[in-house]
Amino acid sequence: MVGAALAGFPARVLPQLATSGQELKPLQPTPVILATDIGDDIDDTWALGFLLKCPELDLRLVLTEYGKARYRAKLLGKFLQNTGHGHVPIGVGPDVGPQGEGGQATWVKDYDLGGYPGKVHADGVQALIETILHSPRPVTLIAVGPMPNVAAALAREPRIARHTRLVAMAGSVRVGYDGGTPPSAEWNVKADVPAARRVLAGGWPVTITPLDTCGLVRLEGEQYRAVREATNPVAATVIQNYRIWCASGQDPRAADTHSSTLFDTVAVYLAFSQQLCAMESMNLRVDDDGFTRLDPGGKRMRVAAHWKNLDAYRQLLVRRLIA
Repeated sequence: MVGAALAGFPARVLPQLATSGQELKPLQPTPVILATDIGDDIDDTWALGFLLKCPELDLRLVLTEYGKARYRAKLLGKFLQNTGHGHVPIGVGPDVGPQGEGGQATWVKDYDLGGYPGKVHADGVQALIETILHSPRPVTLIAVGPMPNVAAALAREPRIARHTRLVAMAGSVRVGYDGGTPPSAEWNVKADVPAARRVLAGGWPVTITPLDTCGLVRLEGEQYRAVREATNPVAATVIQNYRIWCASGQDPRAADTHSSTLFDTVAVYLAFSQQLCAMESMNLRVDDDGFTRLDPGGKRMRVAAHWKNLDAYRQLLVRRLIA
């Protein structure tokens, strides 16, 4: 099944499936959990769509992050159900943080989360803990938002760190927003500094895509057009939400020509491959202002420091979404 799904993909962008001179062989998918503040920036929606199109990854749970819990859970439920993934459990995080809704509210205004075919866990933090501890294989936790609920899980049950690898869209090391310098206080860290500090310094292996890499990803021209015109349920649902999000406060015309910055998709990619990024081991700490500073006493982590081939990543993202 994996081999069929990847037919036509060049081996250079799927290094985990091939060794030089060897035939592609299917691998057992990696169990993953996605912790997301979906419903604010649209990049979480693109990341979820990308994840569902990656046969290397087996999505075991989606967890809402950073308040707006009911709104985010409804978005997850409708997206998963409409794309044929209504079996994936949803964990509703504590509704602590920002309240209300966001730019995709009109898409879920009539959606009844009670009709979701899969399991909806009212205590999403406990669902994360149990999913990790009951997994026969180590779990990769993909965090693409502020991290108070992940921090709460780590505080409630520290043992999860022994069974988990964290991959996060977090921080800014040498490059800030829009490719500028100096580095920025990146939102996922700045929004809840104590949580980010606790999670990124946790006892699990940590890999991050900071703004240095994820802040450079946009789709334009033929690449964007291919996704915009795709008819499969995942791509069509992503674009439908993107149009609604743009109309809610962004430039409504943007959805005709290009994507927004797709920060979170890179964390999904790093959960199964690092081939297209230049990875560096760095010691980082989170300071009181939300900056991720180089510090010899900081947490040692793997950092996607810059791109080896950004266009190959864009091609991979497009191919997955339109397949």
